Amino acid sequence: MSSPPDRPTGTVLVTGAAGFIGAYVCRALRARGDAVVGLDNYNDYYDPQLKRDRVAALCPDVDIRQLDLADRDGMAALFDEVRPGRVIHLAAQAGVRYSIENPHAYVDSNLVGFVNMLELCRHRGVGHLVYASSSSVYGDSATPPFSEDQRIDQPRSLYAATKAAGELMAHTYAQLYGLRATGLRFFTVYGPWGRPDMAPLLFSRAVLARRPIEVFNHGRMRRDFTFIDDIVAGVLGALDAPPDPAATHRVFNLGNHTPVELERFIEVIESAAGRPAQKVYRPMQPGDMVETMADTARAQAAFGFAPTTPIERGLPPVVDWCRDYFGVAA
Repeated sequence: MSSPPDRPTGTVLVTGAAGFIGAYVCRALRARGDAVVGLDNYNDYYDPQLKRDRVAALCPDVDIRQLDLADRDGMAALFDEVRPGRVIHLAAQAGVRYSIENPHAYVDSNLVGFVNMLELCRHRGVGHLVYASSSSVYGDSATPPFSEDQRIDQPRSLYAATKAAGELMAHTYAQLYGLRATGLRFFTVYGPWGRPDMAPLLFSRAVLARRPIEVFNHGRMRRDFTFIDDIVAGVLGALDAPPDPAATHRVFNLGNHTPVELERFIEVIESAAGRPAQKVYRPMQPGDMVETMADTARAQAAFGFAPTTPIERGLPPVVDWCRDYFGVAA
């Protein structure tokens, strides 16, 4: 199967543009002179006002359309208007635990929405699709450090299953239609303007407000926390290095390759906040993983991915941002 002809890079379409990673990616693209159009449905998984404030702070000059991935006609009209040369597809229903409560949201966004995206990229001649996967795809079968060659057929949550399915669908479109696609498995991304349902913001806000924090698996967890600036560098690096026409589909880990003990993670937040955490130890949550650790050798070789931010440098700005945005007692 021959690959689609190369076309001018043109506009970059970023989905999930009001999301945490999306807004930073939009800002970085604009800073280097790319033409960017974004889309986001501004759903209420968490406060849409945070998304709007994030856009206003990080990428106010980017044209972001309010649109849902499952709206086939609306998506087709957007592609016909914008004619993107490349797509960075970050929009998805996120969250491991929420997928247990609301599975249909994950099917609509991560499966139906992704098929809509693949079809549009195929039929509109998009030169390169970069899409977000997740470290959660490794599930129970993985052995740290997680390598892209390891199996991903034992997910621990529906969220993870939808992300693994997305990789399979992208591979299929690459094989059948020559669509050049790159999947990025993100490992616990954090930073200012981050998602309020994730531990960096949950813990920072609680410690600042002197509220207790829930520490799952009694603290016996390790995470490969990856700072947002390092992730953005990886996304743009992958975008600028499309697959060889003979390969068409690739998958890369984007992580810090340095797992951190959960107790150490809390210590750094305590130090930045200037007060101790009130820890309430809980059993393991359904769907969670005990440890994540990225083998990033493949991304390093392909586009020079080299994260440089330890939590000792990355977490204090998160605590400072929480104090400024939410207030000490929020």
